[in-house]
Amino acid sequence: MRADVRALLGDDAAYEAAAAEAYPEYNKTHLVSLELPDRSGDIIITTYGEIDRNNYLDPRTAQIATVDHVKQTCTKLRPATDEELPSGYIEEFRNAIDYEVSNYVGEAYPKGVSAVYCTNGKDVEEPGADFGLAVVISAAKRSPRNFCNGSWRSIWTLEFSYAFQLVEIKGKIQVDAHYFEEGNVQLDTDVDCKDSTIMQSPEDTGHAVANIIRHHESEYFSSLEESYLNLSDATFKDLRRKLPVTRTLFPWHNTHAITLTRDLAKELGIGKGSHVTR
Repeated sequence: MRADVRALLGDDAAYEAAAAEAYPEYNKTHLVSLELPDRSGDIIITTYGEIDRNNYLDPRTAQIATVDHVKQTCTKLRPATDEELPSGYIEEFRNAIDYEVSNYVGEAYPKGVSAVYCTNGKDVEEPGADFGLAVVISAAKRSPRNFCNGSWRSIWTLEFSYAFQLVEIKGKIQVDAHYFEEGNVQLDTDVDCKDSTIMQSPEDTGHAVANIIRHHESEYFSSLEESYLNLSDATFKDLRRKLPVTRTLFPWHNTHAITLTRDLAKELGIGKGSHVTR
């Protein structure tokens, strides 16, 4: 694919400049996951973990990975500094939620990856202040030999309010699928979700958050399954008109009754021995 684009452009400098802009955006938008060089896990390419264009935080292992966006590989690792990590108090909540969500993702998605990031208040050392976390889930299956690709991506932002002892949860689920054997069928859909739970201990909060995510994602998955079951009975039938805009069937048995047919016959010199092919 990269070689094809380079050949089409015919200009290596233009290709390198375009790739430097396009690939990072693609990887972040599609939440591409890459294996860490030490095989300790996978890192998700997301704005929540972005240190700079080529360096991303893996909060689970507290490491910074250097990424080659074009080749989609991690080239090296280094330990994250204290300034790049949340405080011990915030890490308790982050780690507890990460543990529960990771268990859920492992059950629900064969090739799923998840991560939990601190989005604000990372320096909060004790109860009494608000802070935010983000749960990122990415699962993809690429099978071009079987003419199909697909991915499931979801982001859940968690806003912890100490005053109200509440966790406000907002989620966005995005699903895309592409099937291209003897045709080209694509699905690209998304949904927004809202929920909340009371602020408890890190362990109890992690359990509650994971259950809420599980509920909303399972519900959306079930709705997609139901839609697929209705495709042949409803959706496909609605893709074309049952009647033309005239609300009458086209008279194929008597095409000479149509003015356009008569005009064409006259212009082309079609005689009585000729006929119009349907």
